[in-house]
Amino acid sequence: MTRTKELRLQIADDIVRGRLAPGTPLEEVEIAKRYGVSRTPVREALRDLAASGLVEARPHRSALVAQPSLDRLRGMFDVMAELEALCAGLCAVNMTAAERSGLASIHAELADLTRRGDESGYTVLNERFHTTLYAGAHNDYLSELTLATRARLQPFRRAQFRTLGRLARSYEEHDRVVTAILRGDKAEAATAMRAHILTVEDAYERYAETL
Repeated sequence: MTRTKELRLQIADDIVRGRLAPGTPLEEVEIAKRYGVSRTPVREALRDLAASGLVEARPHRSALVAQPSLDRLRGMFDVMAELEALCAGLCAVNMTAAERSGLASIHAELADLTRRGDESGYTVLNERFHTTLYAGAHNDYLSELTLATRARLQPFRRAQFRTLGRLARSYEEHDRVVTAILRGDKAEAATAMRAHILTVEDAYERYAETL
């Protein structure tokens, strides 16, 4: 993980958790001091966060903590659901034997993390799980679009794991996707993945209600 990406996730987490309230100015110098970094990764992280809607960029002025509207978030999740459903469906017919084995191994690791209740470890490996599906679709343009959309939604997707029992439910949803892919069922893989992403949206909304 690059320092910019790590910083972006740290700032996003503080915003989603309410440590940085909407309307809070994000001065580059202060942010750099807060997280112990130089101004360059701060500038890059704020630019990325502006794309996700968490930060409001203002020309020649400091950025502000923003909060995307619920309608916009729902629209973004709807697009994400369709992109990932397409990836999962293509994986069912395009993944090589080695890629299927790798996916099964990641899924088994996620099962262990779920049993141990390791939210942090699950969150990291969950990203690898989804990235593996993007690559397994064997469609570079689709992978680019899906990765770009995921980057915008990543803070909200990560927040889902703070709802009670979400780790186990996420694993069960993954299991349906993996099972369909391994048996080559394109339609079921797409359906299961679409349902998974829309459940992620619901989990985030439940989490947001507690803030």
